[in-house]
Amino acid sequence: MSFKKTLRRWAGEIAYRLKPGKAEENRVVDIPQFHSLRPGDVAIDCGANLGIISQILGQHGATVHAFEPNPDAFSALTERTSAMANVIRHNQAVLDRAGHMTLHLHVNYHLNPKRFSSRSSLLSEKRNVDDTGGVKVEVIDLVDFILRLDRPVKLLKIDIEGAEYDLLNGLIDRGAMELIESVYVETHAHSIPSLKLVDTALRKRIGELGLSGKIDLNWI
Repeated sequence: MSFKKTLRRWAGEIAYRLKPGKAEENRVVDIPQFHSLRPGDVAIDCGANLGIISQILGQHGATVHAFEPNPDAFSALTERTSAMANVIRHNQAVLDRAGHMTLHLHVNYHLNPKRFSSRSSLLSEKRNVDDTGGVKVEVIDLVDFILRLDRPVKLLKIDIEGAEYDLLNGLIDRGAMELIESVYVETHAHSIPSLKLVDTALRKRIGELGLSGKIDLNWI
């Protein structure tokens, strides 16, 4: 990670702790594609959390599928986008397979559920989650979801706290990536050491397949 990116991450962490939500809003200002969707476009927001990015994606009329498994975050997402008929909310987690899993919550979740909701993860080994329990959530097969859509996906944003590696490999393996114009991913190998080799392998695969121009693993 570059020095500049490290500074941005720490600055974002401080902003998140001081004023959660505002930090997330600030970090998408420099992503023109997040603001340029129009009616007829389809976007998918995986890990929609409080709905800030979903709201931005749908502000000009694009159809937005917003997936958020955390019940408190989903409540905030619903409240934020309730007046936007073009934002379709799904109280579900996403992976390359369907089922039910435990969503592990941030260790400080009990202090302020909305504030710490964005750190929830399906992976119990994530450093800042409580690995002794959590909430049971429904998981959908996002690959199948995309393959069944009647339109291509203009933009896919993924921030799912470590589960992004399985999902991305599944999208590539099963041909769904061909239906997506651009993908923006926040990776989490920095907070889940067991994923460091997986991260390296995925980046190599993306490069070898010529997908680096489509899949942005460094937007934040």
